[in-house]
Amino acid sequence: MTSAAPQPVRLEDYAPPPYLVDEVDLSVDIQDAHTLVHARLTMRTNSESSGDSPLQLDGHGLETRAVVLDGQELREGTDYRIEDGQSLIVTRPVGASFVLETVCAIDPANNTALEGFYAAGPIWCTQCEAQGFRRITWYPDRPDVMARFTVSLEADAARFPVLLSNGNPHGEAESLPGGRHRMRWHDPHPKPCYLFAMVAGDLACVEDSFVTRSGRLVALRFFVEHGNEDQVSYAMQALKNAMLWDERAYGFEVDLNTYSVVAVGSFNMGAMENKGLNIFNTSCVLARTDQATDGDFLYVEKVIGHEYFHNWTGNRITCRDWFQLSLKEGLTVFRDQQFSAAMNSPAVERIKEARMLRVRQFAEDEGPTSHPVRPNQYMAIDNFYTATVYEKGAEVVRMLHTMLGEAGFRRGMDLYVRRHDGQAVRCEDFLAAMADANDQDLSAFMGWYTQSGTPRLEATGIYDATARRFTLTLRQSSAPTPGQPDKHPLPIPVRMGLLGPDGRDLPARLEGEKEEGQTSRVLLITQPEQSFTFTDIPAPPVPSLLRGFSAPVRLTYPWSEEELTFLMKHDSDPFSRWDAGQVLAIRLLLTMTDTHAHGGPMEVPGHFIAAFARILEDESLDPAFAATALSLPGEMELGQQQRVVLVDSLHAARTMLRRHLAETLRDSFQRRWSQLAAQSDPQALDGAHIGQRALQNLCLSYLGLVEDDDIQAQVVSQALHAANMTDVMAAMAILADGQNPKRDEVFSAFHQKWGHAPLVVDKWFSLQATSSRSDTVGQVRELMKHADFSMKVPNRVYALLGGFAKNNQLQFNSANGQGYALVGDAIIELDQLNPIVAARMATAFGRWRSFDATRQNLMRQQMERILAQPRLSPNTLEIITKTLEAPETR
Repeated sequence: MTSAAPQPVRLEDYAPPPYLVDEVDLSVDIQDAHTLVHARLTMRTNSESSGDSPLQLDGHGLETRAVVLDGQELREGTDYRIEDGQSLIVTRPVGASFVLETVCAIDPANNTALEGFYAAGPIWCTQCEAQGFRRITWYPDRPDVMARFTVSLEADAARFPVLLSNGNPHGEAESLPGGRHRMRWHDPHPKPCYLFAMVAGDLACVEDSFVTRSGRLVALRFFVEHGNEDQVSYAMQALKNAMLWDERAYGFEVDLNTYSVVAVGSFNMGAMENKGLNIFNTSCVLARTDQATDGDFLYVEKVIGHEYFHNWTGNRITCRDWFQLSLKEGLTVFRDQQFSAAMNSPAVERIKEARMLRVRQFAEDEGPTSHPVRPNQYMAIDNFYTATVYEKGAEVVRMLHTMLGEAGFRRGMDLYVRRHDGQAVRCEDFLAAMADANDQDLSAFMGWYTQSGTPRLEATGIYDATARRFTLTLRQSSAPTPGQPDKHPLPIPVRMGLLGPDGRDLPARLEGEKEEGQTSRVLLITQPEQSFTFTDIPAPPVPSLLRGFSAPVRLTYPWSEEELTFLMKHDSDPFSRWDAGQVLAIRLLLTMTDTHAHGGPMEVPGHFIAAFARILEDESLDPAFAATALSLPGEMELGQQQRVVLVDSLHAARTMLRRHLAETLRDSFQRRWSQLAAQSDPQALDGAHIGQRALQNLCLSYLGLVEDDDIQAQVVSQALHAANMTDVMAAMAILADGQNPKRDEVFSAFHQKWGHAPLVVDKWFSLQATSSRSDTVGQVRELMKHADFSMKVPNRVYALLGGFAKNNQLQFNSANGQGYALVGDAIIELDQLNPIVAARMATAFGRWRSFDATRQNLMRQQMERILAQPRLSPNTLEIITKTLEAPETR
């Protein structure tokens, strides 16, 4: 254990910065042995700050060469001191306004943390969110200090012909003696230092342009490594689509003359919204049909949109402090979800969002690191880039949109921007703009930001045939979470409808209402229990609840299997139709799991097969929706439904059900597969063809479970010869899990063909890491020795070790503990290289108390071993400590 544990930072301790920065003039001189950073800060005292605090700047790993105040060089020990290498404190008095200059040397080439300024192969770039700027120069590194930046970059012209920073170019590149050159950039918009960016490298540039609705011409530039230019066109079009959508949906225009994106292979994050210079992980930019799957293309579109949308929700208006992280992230995720829905199938996009939330975020809410959308304290802010802050934060914004309506939400956004453009603000300020613009009291809604955990909504219904009334009762509750034993009711919007015997929506008119009710309406739940009585209901209805997943809650209702099958067939809301099938499948799989655990024979009822077949054979359905509806709940999702996760029995039950469906409906799967294959255009990326491929490959995934030589040969042929990566990966996934004798040969051929393409090799690693085969742990250990694997490359770590620890419930939780030991070894090694990645890996142990005593003990041993390491980072320390100290919740 570390000798001095870091102290938590608390929201309640926030105080305004005592000093502000108006202008930053940064000169960065990139040399072979080091990089020299000369920072000139024009500063002033903050009238909103109380007290007479000394001037204190943040830093990390800086070699300080000079400190100058108003032109006079200061002496260390007399005029300033440096504490613990992390704080520069000027002990000499400063005036109401002053200029502070510092000269520091840094070492980007050996910066394995990938924060601050670092070398990522031939590309040198920055990552400053959340607290990376302090690794570049001394600065008040907090988001509520906003300044205008002018940046001068100097480097060897042959090695670093491209020099980029935020904003617009400030003149042309200047040639210097010795084969060097200099480029200046100026950002006219004030920003916090976490949005600072610079890039130096030998990069190819793909250019295009966009004309804003006000007629300005904006240069669009994507910078990639040479040879990757042909993988940028999709991302470029996605950027133009996002710009056009944001103008139409919110009236937001791009506000610079140049908008640049740089693709970097070694990057801790998916992407970063730095003002006018987005830095992306290559996985979020590069896409070509022979190397990227349909899912990759859709992800590129989503992330491109997300980072662009941050320009107004994150950059122009930013966070007052890091506790307000969801102010920008939750709001921007909601906006990128709206964009994805506009570009693709809204129903399928919503189902994907809900499924991800249930699997990842609900588990987070119910685990040891549970925290509110706005946390109240942290030891390492990097640990709070979580599904709760992002995806649950987006659901909170979506609920506001549901309650206020499209027009009301837009009014709120307009007022939010008018009030706060150029400011660093709080979640309360966003909520106040929504409330004031719509003349509503939304004060209770703040509970969604401050209260952790997933609310449970228990619904019951009673039909009175004599009075022709149906009464729906809804009860909400929230279980205790770490630090929050007592919960309060939250406002929960429940979109619902009532289906009559013919499958049509009935008018849902509440008692006391005069006008005929809408067929789909929103009920707002604000109390622990509320009842709603609907009148003029001619027959017992089947309620459709939580349509569109209108609130991030766990819903229960005593639907019979017949009613669920009825909803699967008739519900007009695509999400609820899909969800009815999921509820039915979960009930069946949990029953089968329990039967298997007690040694009984597992059986599949005929009504389930019939309902499944009806969707499979219905050619009128959108193929993308059908593929989603025919996908069974995963093992991790099923495990969340159990008091003690029955790892092996869950896997056995799900495998048996899939195989039974495959064998029983073999002819239907084969016919549908052949029909879709005949319609396939392997290069088409429109929604129709993506949906067709999704259903086609789902059919093949079931057929691949059939022990038939012809089918297995079909799978191998698709893996080796398909014309796009979507089809190749679908076949490879079948081979990864199965016992096909050609498996190893195909995987070897795949690597031989694609070993030159890092993103494709990541897929190769991931497929093997997520295999359910009994030899997977040994395979992963061998792959860690592979020449293409490196602990210094986050993408590779996430593909192999992340794929194993977070997406392979069966083998990670192997009863012999070998999976836990493998991940424990990796975390210990990673922590010394890249603490952010190590901490993310450590969350794999988060649900340790949900398993049997043997597995709990094995996981505890690994966590205690990790804590015993000297110099453990605050990032990993925080995650492991919280995980071990979490109380029993079962």
